[in-house]
Amino acid sequence: MNKNLTGLHHITAITSSAPKMFKFMTEVMGLHLIKKTVNQDDIRTYHLYFTDDMGNPGTDITFFDFPGLIQGSKGKNEITRIGFRVPSDAALDFWQNRFDEFKVEHEEIYTEFGSKVLNFYDFDHEHYQLISDENNSGVAGGTPYRYSPVPEEYAIVGLGAPMVSVDYPVELDHVLAEVMGFTKKETAENGLVLYELHDGGHGAQVIMETVESSVPDELQAYGNVHHVAFRTEDEESLRYWIDRIQSVPLASSGFVDRFYFKSEYFRPGRGVLFEIATDGPGFLLDETYEEAGVHLELPPFLEEQRADIEANLTPFNTDKKE
Repeated sequence: MNKNLTGLHHITAITSSAPKMFKFMTEVMGLHLIKKTVNQDDIRTYHLYFTDDMGNPGTDITFFDFPGLIQGSKGKNEITRIGFRVPSDAALDFWQNRFDEFKVEHEEIYTEFGSKVLNFYDFDHEHYQLISDENNSGVAGGTPYRYSPVPEEYAIVGLGAPMVSVDYPVELDHVLAEVMGFTKKETAENGLVLYELHDGGHGAQVIMETVESSVPDELQAYGNVHHVAFRTEDEESLRYWIDRIQSVPLASSGFVDRFYFKSEYFRPGRGVLFEIATDGPGFLLDETYEEAGVHLELPPFLEEQRADIEANLTPFNTDKKE
C-alpha cells in the first residue's frame, strides 16, 4: 500500500449560478462537465464536477450553488486562489487573448516560483491562476476534453497549486510538512511559501500566504473556495490517513462515502477545510461517457428523493453530447 498523498484531487468552490458556471467552465475554459449531481449534505444544491476528458483525479474543479447566498468576501484563513495547469508558456498567450475575447477579467503574465502564470477572475470574482507546465515534472496532467472549444495544445490539463492564506503560518506549516508529507520548496521575496508532495510538481503543490491577524476573516459565500482535496490511492490508504489525522488530533469528519470516491474532511486550522479523497471508483460508475453531465445523477441513497430534488433545481445542459 502506498500511504503517501499523491497530489491534488479536486477543489470545490461556491457559485451564484450553476447554469452560468456551466457555460463559463465549458464554453470559455473548455472543461468537461462529467457529473451533474447534488450536494449530498444539502440536496437543494447542485454539485457540478468539471474535469478533463475522462474525469481523472487531479483535474477536477467542482461547484456548489447554495440557495440564497450573498457575495463572499476575501480575507484571512481561507483558500484564496484556484490553480489550473496548461502545457506551455505559449498557452498563456493564447489564454490572455481568449480572456480578452470573452471579456474575462485578468492580469498580466508574470513569473511565480520559476513558472509563468496568469491570474484571472470569473463572474463571481473567484480568483484563479493558470500556470505553465513548460518546465514542470512530476504528476502527469490529464487528457483535454475531446469536445473542448480550446485547441488541445493550449487546453487545461489539471489543477495547479491553490493558495491558502492564514494568520497561523507556523501551525499550517506543521500540518503540511509533519502530518501530510509536504516539503517546503521555496520562499518568495513577497513571503509566499511553496510546498510540494514528493516531487510531484504543479499537480502536487500548495502555496501558503501569511496574512496579518488584523485582516478580517473571509465571509464564505459565492465567489469563495469551499475546500481543497488531496489524492490517496484507495480506501485502505484512506483509512491510514483517517487514523493519522485523528491522532494529531485535528478536527475531522471520519470516513465519508461520496459514492464516486471515499474521503475524510479535516481542518488544518481555523477557517480552512481540507479533504483526502480516493482516486476511485470514478465518475463513470453510474453512466456512460456520452451521457455524463447531461442527466442529473444521484447516489443510490438519494434516488427515492429524485422528484423532490429535481423540483428545486433549475434544469440546464439537457442535450446529449455530439
